[in-house]
Amino acid sequence: MALQPLPFNAPIGNYAAQADALLDGWRAGNNDAIKAIRNRHPKFLDDKIKWLERHMTDAEVRATPIDRDDARLALARWYDFQDWQALEDYAASVQQAGPIAQFERAVEAVIDGDIATLKALLKDDPRLVRARSTRVNNFDPPMHRATLLHYLAANGVEGYRQRSPKNAAEVAKLLLSTGADPNALSSVYGGKCTTLALLVSSTPPAEAGVQVPLVEMLVDFGASMLPAGEGEWTSPVETALVFGKHAAAKALVCRGAPVKTLAAAAGLGYTDDVKRMLPSAGELDRHRALALAAQCGHPDVVGVLLDAGEDPNRFNPPGTHSHTPPLHQAIAAGHLEVVKVLIDRGARLDIKDTIHHGTPLGWAKYCDQPAIADYLRSRGAP
Repeated sequence: MALQPLPFNAPIGNYAAQADALLDGWRAGNNDAIKAIRNRHPKFLDDKIKWLERHMTDAEVRATPIDRDDARLALARWYDFQDWQALEDYAASVQQAGPIAQFERAVEAVIDGDIATLKALLKDDPRLVRARSTRVNNFDPPMHRATLLHYLAANGVEGYRQRSPKNAAEVAKLLLSTGADPNALSSVYGGKCTTLALLVSSTPPAEAGVQVPLVEMLVDFGASMLPAGEGEWTSPVETALVFGKHAAAKALVCRGAPVKTLAAAAGLGYTDDVKRMLPSAGELDRHRALALAAQCGHPDVVGVLLDAGEDPNRFNPPGTHSHTPPLHQAIAAGHLEVVKVLIDRGARLDIKDTIHHGTPLGWAKYCDQPAIADYLRSRGAP
């Protein structure tokens, strides 16, 4: 029984029925039900890395007691609510005519690309364009306070709502032209992010082919391309590079985003700029530079940084996939030439990442990089 999201204004009884069906599926051994509960219930998740499943055998999972309250908590978490009570409170609020119900209806119009409905809602209540979500989520922090514009980034909001309509740029233009703040911050990932920073690190807009048009629309309406907010994702250019969204990073640079850090220059592959900026770069900037050069596939830049003394075996700094050294990320992205440079310059083949505990060869296998896997074997990778 694969879970399907209920309408945004469904009564709590419908959610309760969905939770009961989930529990029935668990008891019957339904794979989809087991997966849903295993992926969401704290009984099966790591104490420190809250989204990571614990290492448990299928038998250990099935031997774990699950009751009705557990099924309700798992379902609430599937909808990204903090708990069943938060889901109950939400369901009650959208049953009543008022600002919460109107905002949630507008969110649905945004992510569906329903221009007509969105226009009607904004005409009826112009304040909606700057309104914010009141959902209590299972996030850090628990209330993301996203605006309608943030939902277009398809990032940092409820997972089942992270989708990008083909007319996303048109939706953005409607919101921005009616008063949406392109530089508003939402509280996500332990910090505060602009729509632009969330957008350029998001997969759904990239896969839908709307990421670059959305970048350009936001910039046209005054979105700042300078670092803003708090936490690890303040720089739009560097954030795009960290998450492999090279087209978005290049679009920002083409629109005038400054390349002021060594890390940004390294991630963009600007070898001459890297050489020029290296002598005055700080330690953290140099550390980030090697991480970005490796995962973005620039062997020449990697070589320059290693010549300058960077350590190929040091784990990446926060905000650049810090659970791995550079080699793992180069493997995941399929950059064989970078892999060769790193190994030639001393990158170890036995280091394991700190989340999945995988070696470089394990990563090559998992990430379906057979040419890199063959090369690693030829170099004696365990």
